[in-house]
Amino acid sequence: MALLGTAGLIARSSQSEMESYQRVQALTLLQDMAARLNGNRQAAPCYASGTIITTAGSATVAPPACTVGSAAQVAIANADLAAWGTELLGSAEISGGKAVGAMIGALGCIEAVDAANQIYRITVAWQGLAKTAAPALPCGSGQFGNDANRRAVSIQVRIGVLS
Repeated sequence: MALLGTAGLIARSSQSEMESYQRVQALTLLQDMAARLNGNRQAAPCYASGTIITTAGSATVAPPACTVGSAAQVAIANADLAAWGTELLGSAEISGGKAVGAMIGALGCIEAVDAANQIYRITVAWQGLAKTAAPALPCGSGQFGNDANRRAVSIQVRIGVLS
């Protein structure tokens, strides 16, 4: 009986360790995009336009059409979104020829919360290993079967106006 209890404890411990690892990866990717967005502040609307949520990762959609900023700034925004999508897929870490560096089914979303005041929400969502309460954030909703399996972390970024 004690051995069965120990085996269950080890299994639960491994699951908790994996959940923790995925959350750390998500927070790293979240901070990465926040830095990219803040670094290209003149073209911030190129990352999310109006009510359109820009999605990257396993459900990548084309970036919104953008006419803000110079051509170089728009190109940087498009390159940032492409690189972030690649990072969400885990291609930065390879093992046995497969990308293994990100969370299970990782998605990243950028939405304009208040375009007039340049407030954006960046969210990273992924599939957890056990059911919990479903996050209220829209990123990845319905993508992982039951939303109780979905995990999500987000940050709001307000772009400052520098003079």
